[in-house]
Amino acid sequence: MSMHNPPHPGEFIKEVYLEPFGISYRTVAAKLKVAPSTFNRLIKGQSNISSEMALRLSKTLGRSPESWLIMQNNYNLWHAKKRINLKDIEKLVLRKKKRYA
Repeated sequence: MSMHNPPHPGEFIKEVYLEPFGISYRTVAAKLKVAPSTFNRLIKGQSNISSEMALRLSKTLGRSPESWLIMQNNYNLWHAKKRINLKDIEKLVLRKKKRYA
């Protein structure tokens, strides 16, 4: 089942980890061993979670790396569905070749 307008993972991080606990993005960036500007772009929704960042987030904030990537993928897919017109895209019909003995 598809989610209705899923949050960007950065928005999720901000709302679940940073704001409730009063943690600065610089503090988390230091724990992740990334530049503050890199993490700031993520929490502003200006960059996506890479596999490497998913591993870092998993270690620092918890959740599995896969769950971080799934969250990013759900966000990307939802926005792609709003943007891409599939009306003229055709399905490829596959038929196996007959084998002769």
